[in-house]
Amino acid sequence: MTVVQPPVRAAGCVLWRRVASEDGLEIALVHRPKYDDWSHPKGKLKRGESALAGAVREVAEETGMDCRPGAPLPTSCYVANGRPKQVRYWAAEALAGAFTPSTEVDRMEWLSPAAARRRLTQERDRELIPALLAALGWRDG
Repeated sequence: MTVVQPPVRAAGCVLWRRVASEDGLEIALVHRPKYDDWSHPKGKLKRGESALAGAVREVAEETGMDCRPGAPLPTSCYVANGRPKQVRYWAAEALAGAFTPSTEVDRMEWLSPAAARRRLTQERDRELIPALLAALGWRDG
């Protein structure tokens, strides 16, 4: 008999800010040295924590930024370490804060939508950028 494990619940944000450039906005990506990957800020939910509260907490922990969450974005479902994982995402505008490197996240970069799409390690993360732009009513950069 196969035991089906419930998915690991996680949440994150596609963090963005307005800039005076051709694109008009930039997206924050974080580098995790443990995996040597570039991704959107995200993480596992704490027991009893709502997905939205967890997403905002993870943004603060990984980027040092306060944010204003907005539209929900597509949920990513995949297998990580042999277990199903479900990550709920929101668009979130960066308000204030400063990045401080840690053992979990050693770098953060603000990139144009096109550059962010190229930098992201996982295809599932790249798909969130056009979803963000559509949610904001922004032209695809």
